[in-house]
Amino acid sequence: MDRWARDFASWDVCDACCCNLFDRTPYAWDKIRKWARSDREFVRRAAFATLAYIAVHDKKAPDRLFLDALPLVEQYAFDSRNFVRKAVNWALRNIGKRNAVLLKAALECAGRVREQNTAAARWIASDAIRELAKRG
Repeated sequence: MDRWARDFASWDVCDACCCNLFDRTPYAWDKIRKWARSDREFVRRAAFATLAYIAVHDKKAPDRLFLDALPLVEQYAFDSRNFVRKAVNWALRNIGKRNAVLLKAALECAGRVREQNTAAARWIASDAIRELAKRG
């Protein structure tokens, strides 16, 4: 998984691997935490794309896993690279769509992200709040 992630050079290949393979492995959560720390654009995207896909595909995953992942969203919301900020936003929105508990937590996270007051963080937060507020 690490070798593949290092070789990603486009969002479509990255997302296809995350959606159709990585999110279904027992290593996914460890890779999310590891890859989020990477400075490489598509490796960091892979972290958040995998998180976004797990939020959709793994119906049995406990809320605690997603609650524990929200600090990653906050930590990397500064990243203004287009493919990263879109994946961070996507993960936040998909977490919030899982259930009422995670919706509340995602909206609170989006509020904290907005307070970071960088262009990327403001965009991530406003887009997530706009979509998630319709559910609340």
